[in-house]
Amino acid sequence: MIDRATVEKILDATEIVDVISDFVTLKRRGANYIACCPFHNEKTPSFSVSPSKGIFKCFGCGKAGSAVTFIMEHEQMTYPEALKYLARKYGIEVHEQEESAEDTADRLKRESMIAVSEFASRFYADALFNTSEGHSVGLSYFRQKRGFSDETIRRFGLGWSPSGRAFAGEPAAETLPGAALHSGYKKEYLLSTGLCYEYGGELVDKFRERVIFPIHSLSGRVIAFGGRTLREDKTVAKYLNSPESDIYHKSRSLYGIYFAKSAIAREQKCYLVEGYTDVISMHQAGIENVAASSGTSLTTDQIRLIKRFTNNVTVLYDGDAAGIKASLRGINMLLEEGMIIKVVLLPDGEDPDSFARSHKRQEILDFLSSHETDFIEFKYELLSSTIERDPIRKAELIRDIIETIAVIPDQIARSVYIEQCAQRLGMKEDVLFSEVARVRRKRIESGQFEQRRREEAAARRAMAAEAVRTADGEDAGPGAASKDAAPEQLSGGSMAAALSPVPLLEPVERELVYYLLKFGEFSLTFEDSKIYGAETPVMRITVAEYISAQLQDDDLELQNPLYRKMFQMYFPIREQLLEEDSSEAGREPEVLQARILRQFVNCQDPQVSVAVVDITEAKYVLNVKEYIKSQIPERNTIDANVPKAVLVYKLKYVEHTCSQLMARLARVQDETGGAVLPSLGDETEQPSGESEQQEIMHHLKLLLQIKNVLVKDLNRIS
Repeated sequence: MIDRATVEKILDATEIVDVISDFVTLKRRGANYIACCPFHNEKTPSFSVSPSKGIFKCFGCGKAGSAVTFIMEHEQMTYPEALKYLARKYGIEVHEQEESAEDTADRLKRESMIAVSEFASRFYADALFNTSEGHSVGLSYFRQKRGFSDETIRRFGLGWSPSGRAFAGEPAAETLPGAALHSGYKKEYLLSTGLCYEYGGELVDKFRERVIFPIHSLSGRVIAFGGRTLREDKTVAKYLNSPESDIYHKSRSLYGIYFAKSAIAREQKCYLVEGYTDVISMHQAGIENVAASSGTSLTTDQIRLIKRFTNNVTVLYDGDAAGIKASLRGINMLLEEGMIIKVVLLPDGEDPDSFARSHKRQEILDFLSSHETDFIEFKYELLSSTIERDPIRKAELIRDIIETIAVIPDQIARSVYIEQCAQRLGMKEDVLFSEVARVRRKRIESGQFEQRRREEAAARRAMAAEAVRTADGEDAGPGAASKDAAPEQLSGGSMAAALSPVPLLEPVERELVYYLLKFGEFSLTFEDSKIYGAETPVMRITVAEYISAQLQDDDLELQNPLYRKMFQMYFPIREQLLEEDSSEAGREPEVLQARILRQFVNCQDPQVSVAVVDITEAKYVLNVKEYIKSQIPERNTIDANVPKAVLVYKLKYVEHTCSQLMARLARVQDETGGAVLPSLGDETEQPSGESEQQEIMHHLKLLLQIKNVLVKDLNRIS
């Protein structure tokens, strides 16, 4: 952890214009500087830097902050990494707080392993260009066979591992073990990184006589290598990779993510490919938001690495049908992590590497854009070629697609996909809803959802701890660029209303707070036919947990500041009361709810106290309808009323966001003189106003789809 004095010294020395000028060409305008924003595409400069205030602000995309914030956003660094970057720039020695002897030993070991890996990377790159063997064999392969330019080769640090034998009359080039030992690197680190192994008491380069692909960490340090043989010998493995080590975990690494992270965050899309050359060729073609799983099965950690920068993934497949079917498991994993998936099937005989080498950048982008397919449509086309006259095969396909939909965590996204699937397969939606609910219950009973729930809870606790450490200057995860909300989310990203009371939402927010205060600790149960909470008979979920989860799933926040404050107070009060009395009696719903309510009523904030009494003390009108209603205990109706209240709130939120978008659309049309929108097939370059109109119309279309789903769900539970 960087000590506070060093942090202050770094911040005092930092000149924001000097820092940003390393990445952006700034032009002086009065007391400030302007440029085209590096965080979004624009033609007219809207990015402003104020040296006197030490801040930057983009009036187009809204990005703003200090020099440290800029480095975090632009270079996708953590807060400590950004500080260390600035310290190196200004020659400031970084002092970190004292660590234990064990921590020091572990850190020094990892740093030594990385130092050895980075030495090896430089050695291999030098051998590629400056040895006759590397130049004739390795460099020829990269240039002629792969079509890589020298600039691309140097950027990715590609190299060659000498064989240690004489070549073309030239004496044998020095191998990695000898060069590393002569340079003072220790044998133990050459072994622990997997760069070398021992044979007959001598160190041998594991990657000898192979072209080399360095693998970088998210921060750009070399942590592992891939080596490809150029020999035709079938008994020799085509690729060798570094083994797992203290610095390299294959399941947590993606090839090319260091070079792609800024482009992924900027474009809000990641193209996922399979191999090293796929990534490099796409980069050379000008498409940089590409990463690879390096030939291994996609893992949850790899998916979460992408998710730090975007929720949108397009998977590129070549024409190998067997390989595609084997890779479908990866799509299910992506969906389970809440990613938005598109699939592109490349022409027969093409892979991302060959396709990128034979097409120009715009041709590639046009192809990808026009051939992106929703995963359900892709799966249907892939698996349905022989089912039309075979009811058994068709039933298997339907079950396969249902299994895929069932892993999606977001309720509204599942509903949209079920509706789409019903239309595509010619089936009733209710049947598919019921089947998806059955599959989800089965997964819960097997413990899969409970394990995932524990993992997510642990991840949330870790994020909270990281946020605390960030305030103290510790490593707190990536300063990833902010992401637009997924289409399934209702908050609308930057389109969401400011956090202030909204008349349309006022009554529905009040109702949610009412159920939270009166019945927050009571459990909800659901009938099998109800789509909402189909899994909860197994998991047991309280009213408070249900409302909180529903709002979090769609990134929603109560707009009334007082209601929001009460909502935020609820769970800390609950935890405090349980710490004071964790007995079985103290956990009884009636007892715990009464204690929570008493805490609210006696709150130090008089506004909260008054609001709690006003909300929870119902004022009934004396009539026959209310009399009949009062004969049924309200506790018996929460199973239906709470989900309905949540749905109504989401529906009203969508309507509110739509009205905001309509107002924004009217303003844009006024500014552009009521310009007519081009047709969807018009590929000509659009003025910025027309592009903004298209964007608004796209968001409106998505919100209307969500609205239709919510209305159907309301009808289903009413």
